[in-house]
Amino acid sequence: MTATTPDLPDSDPSASATPAEVSCTPSGDPEARFSSRSIRSFVLRQGRMSVAQQRHMEETFPRVSIPYRVASLDLDAAFGRPAPKIVEIGFGMGETTAKIAAALPDKDFLGIEVHGPGVGSLCKLIADNGLANLRIMQHDAVEVLRDMIPEAALAGVHVFFPDPWHKKRHHKRRIIQADFVALIASRLAPGGYLHCATDWEEYAQWMMEILSAEPALENTADGFAPRPDYRPLTKFENRGLRLGHGVWDLVFRKRG
Repeated sequence: MTATTPDLPDSDPSASATPAEVSCTPSGDPEARFSSRSIRSFVLRQGRMSVAQQRHMEETFPRVSIPYRVASLDLDAAFGRPAPKIVEIGFGMGETTAKIAAALPDKDFLGIEVHGPGVGSLCKLIADNGLANLRIMQHDAVEVLRDMIPEAALAGVHVFFPDPWHKKRHHKRRIIQADFVALIASRLAPGGYLHCATDWEEYAQWMMEILSAEPALENTADGFAPRPDYRPLTKFENRGLRLGHGVWDLVFRKRG
């Protein structure tokens, strides 16, 4: 979900807490574009964990987590079965991720998040709901996709309500950049989809421009898409809609 971030200088030292950088350097190879990254897409704000979150980090996380390593990941082995694999980037506190995984038991979901309380929260939801089709990686999504996810391995990628970095001088920190979209597209199987959602209209237009420019993807709608049934409305989103705020979904498909 959208997070409020401090007004950071372009060289904010706190952003070095975790390797989560996004490159804006052009290159013909979507993997090579991230070999030397210098702009981070988020600021690490760990916050304080609740007692329950901490307990599930200790008890549930070892069971459902996948450690980062620079090696290709056998996704079917990681989940113990062959099934369509969907990655969610930046799942926040995990409510939406857990609801989608519960509603689609025939699909497997890999949630990627760096912030500890959110990871602990999703661990609790996995345990409480007995979700066998959901795994977690607490690491930079760029590095996970680049180093661990094989090409054409994914049925879908979700990027729901990423930080809009609304000030113009911070736009280079946005996770949706041409280079990253190209990397995502390379990991999608033909017919696989990239679903982005935002409640910031200017960011929605930014996303539309970048996704439309990626030659490997095609829009599934004539412009913005209606919210797919599998994406539940969050409390935050419902409140915004009551106040007249907009929400924009974009669903693009990998060309066959």
